[in-house]
Amino acid sequence: MSGALDSVDSTCACRRAKVATMAPSEQVLDLLPDSAEVSEGRITVAGMALGEIAERFGTPAYVIDVATFRNRARAMREGLALRWASSEVLFASKSLPALAMYELAAGEGLSVDVAGDGELRLALAAGVDPERIYFHGNAKTCGELELATNSGVGTIIVDNADELERLRHLVPRGSRQDVLVRLLPGVTAPTHPSQETGGPASKFGLPLEQAVALMQEITDSPNLRLRGVHVHIGSQILETGPFAEAVRRMAAVGAHDVYDLGGGLGVRYTPDERAPSIDEYLDALTGAAREVLPPGSKLLIEPGRSLVASAGVTLYRVLSVKRTGRTFVAVDGGMADNLDVALTGQRYEALVDGRARSPGTVTCTVVGRQCESGDKLIEEISLPDPAAGDLLVMLVTGAYSYTMANNYNGAYIPPLIFAEHGNCHEATRRQRFQDILALQHPLGLEASSHRHT
Repeated sequence: MSGALDSVDSTCACRRAKVATMAPSEQVLDLLPDSAEVSEGRITVAGMALGEIAERFGTPAYVIDVATFRNRARAMREGLALRWASSEVLFASKSLPALAMYELAAGEGLSVDVAGDGELRLALAAGVDPERIYFHGNAKTCGELELATNSGVGTIIVDNADELERLRHLVPRGSRQDVLVRLLPGVTAPTHPSQETGGPASKFGLPLEQAVALMQEITDSPNLRLRGVHVHIGSQILETGPFAEAVRRMAAVGAHDVYDLGGGLGVRYTPDERAPSIDEYLDALTGAAREVLPPGSKLLIEPGRSLVASAGVTLYRVLSVKRTGRTFVAVDGGMADNLDVALTGQRYEALVDGRARSPGTVTCTVVGRQCESGDKLIEEISLPDPAAGDLLVMLVTGAYSYTMANNYNGAYIPPLIFAEHGNCHEATRRQRFQDILALQHPLGLEASSHRHT
């Protein structure tokens, strides 16, 4: 196995630490969603002008091009079926957990991977067939497991022995719950450490010996049915080799009906990055599977980021341009609506609506409005004459931006807008102060008690 699998290699580290990609706007345009068009510098997505969307829904706002998701979902589902007849594609819903997204995924023939009470309830509320829900998580509560078993969730992925003990007591007598066991394959993928889940130090899953022992316990349980094994080695992985190696290591647990190969396929966030194509990814997975797995078994994959990241853009209004030795372009959002930059150091690109084809003239840093020096959305980007009032379009933000949105400094979570065929659907509205206040309970102290003597 190559050194890239043993540690986060220097190439990956350089990719994330790189300061500026002074890419001409023409190259950056390739990162726009599938349906996007640019005319006289103005950007449309699904036939809708982004400027009009910003006027209608305000900024910041998340915009999702439905066509991009559909194209990738179909490529995954049809491509896997062509290579391995008995197969299933699960949407990793943590990447974009919205009611409309669950509906859309189910409508495209995908099953759904959930992790936690909220995601499970959203999937059920969206009408997803419970039999096609796969319930993940390394620390599932009794309440969550009870909800899953009572709702008829098709498969629960068991992470550890304590969870198994809880599950045994919750599955009703006379029933049998299908389960997979999460194997820790010992493959350290080349990605940011916070996104690596398959190496020996990961909190997820069990090493081989423990996993096999747990499988035997499940086999001996009258109300559980062992279907197979699951692995997941991380997220935003830009090489196919680690995925293939993880598949090969699954063979050590023996022959089973189901092998869940997980997700983690990365995407291009900048022009200088290269991500494997869907075909290259599927070829690597099924090629390794043909080497070591039973030919009649069922293969599952769990794409999330690779389905929704490039479908999304985030709209910001520029509030100020400040020159203090460096040029800071401050927008009306920040780490409250895109935590990924602060969490992983991921590099993003952006365009100025109205000047999307214009070459960059000013090297600047796009910063947010949260009270952190680390609240930098894009470090050292070249923009065409940025000015207050500009509409800044941040690209490839469809995955995890909405997921990790928060209320830092009292920020309101932006709306999520789905665009398709010249129409917009407000999948989630903008959060309001009343929404936050509804969760608060004052102490009720009298005003005089606040005075200091």
